[in-house]
Amino acid sequence: MVMAVRLLAARVFSRRVLSTSRPLWNVRRGPEFVHEDRFMEDAFACFPLTEIKPASIEAQGFIEFVNQAQSPFHAVEQASIRLRKAGFQEIKEKESWNGILKRNGKYFFTRNKSSIVAFAVGGKYKPGNGFSAIGAHTDSPCPKIKPVSKKEKVGYLQVGVQLYGGGLWHTWFDRDLSIAGRVVVETAAGKLENRLARIDRPILRIPSLAIHLDTSVAESFKFNNETHLTPIISTVTKSLTGEPPKSLKPDTDINGDIPLSEKHQPILMQLLSKELNVPVDKIMDFELCLYDTQPSAIGGAYNEFIFSGRLDNLMMSYCSIQGLIRSLESAESLANDPNIRLISLFDNEEVGSVSAHGADSDLLPSTFERLSLATYDNDSGTSTAYLEALSKSFLISADMAHAVHPNYPEKHEENLRPHMHKGVVIKVNANQFAVRNDMPCGSTIGPALSAKLGLRTIDVGNPQLSMHSCREVCGTEDVALAITLFEDYFEEFPSVDARLTVD
Repeated sequence: MVMAVRLLAARVFSRRVLSTSRPLWNVRRGPEFVHEDRFMEDAFACFPLTEIKPASIEAQGFIEFVNQAQSPFHAVEQASIRLRKAGFQEIKEKESWNGILKRNGKYFFTRNKSSIVAFAVGGKYKPGNGFSAIGAHTDSPCPKIKPVSKKEKVGYLQVGVQLYGGGLWHTWFDRDLSIAGRVVVETAAGKLENRLARIDRPILRIPSLAIHLDTSVAESFKFNNETHLTPIISTVTKSLTGEPPKSLKPDTDINGDIPLSEKHQPILMQLLSKELNVPVDKIMDFELCLYDTQPSAIGGAYNEFIFSGRLDNLMMSYCSIQGLIRSLESAESLANDPNIRLISLFDNEEVGSVSAHGADSDLLPSTFERLSLATYDNDSGTSTAYLEALSKSFLISADMAHAVHPNYPEKHEENLRPHMHKGVVIKVNANQFAVRNDMPCGSTIGPALSAKLGLRTIDVGNPQLSMHSCREVCGTEDVALAITLFEDYFEEFPSVDARLTVD
């Protein structure tokens, strides 16, 4: 399994990087000026400066994507926009695909609007042939608004949140926060609709305690996840207009009969009402994530870093989408492909993937089965086509990896220290890439899908720092390298696989 991707990676770097006319690192000699001090002139000559250039188009494209993807629902919407622009046709999972699917066709569908599957049928595909697949996930650790969130303490109105995933929660203190996600509204016709909502200005804050009131914070910053991570949205003084809001009893059975507008701060409901242009009483339910309103940005002295929230795992989701789209730019490429090229972006990876739209659901198995048994141009497969396809398929599980940390290099095994700007990390054991025996490592969707489907699978991901922080860091050059790898994987895997003997 590892061998196939290594061969692909070698092909990518030999054809796309080493053969290029420009060097990987654009180096020029020192500044072209005459300095009165000969010593300084010689010093500059000894230490040539790297030219400062704008970040790659691929990195800038990711910035545009992530700045519009503050929740899994927004991430799927952004993916859908790019797929439609590339000529993909949206289909529905609850409808029959017979008569719709054709060779050389490009399609996508969503589940729960937080997971998305896109695929392109090879021109030489026959039912029973394999899938060249990539899996990633759309969710990231964040606080989410509780079903009953109204809180008030010592003159402040607060919004109760539940912590989603395993975040570095101390990084959420003193950030300018807002909300984004999905809202269910009742239309004038009495129908229920899902609408995306995002408030584009800071409305929430989790204030830290001043050091004067807790001197122990200089030694260690300790806090209670339930009581100390509750953001403020307003002051009682500002909110007192007319009749004071009703307080809720702690009994959840009683609260279940209370209108949604009374379970949350009135100002929160008013902000959502204004954003969606619907009356407050027409807002029936919602799933809202907190996000940092500071935009993602290119940074570093040489524009070599991306500073952003949700790098894990919107970075690999974006690279998967772009890799698939770019692999289809040549019509001849897909026309000669015997496989189906597919990406699947799941929700709920950060909480174990056990949901109707997570990687541990039937989303990928049922998609593989339907595509294997479908009719293409009056050509249908046998009853065993699905099982035949699994043994011919390959899955890249794309999830971010831990770059070696300059302040904590001892956390990595000394011979296995991933660096930025050197492409994707190949993770060579079931949990993560190989690490120190006395250190834990993260999980991803790869092992679960491999076990569920009996599918050849490998885990890869771009290296990053500050994983699960409110603000993370990765390298700009790795965006293009990952997209190029995925592009070539889709184009060349069938031919590479034909030269490999595994069983």
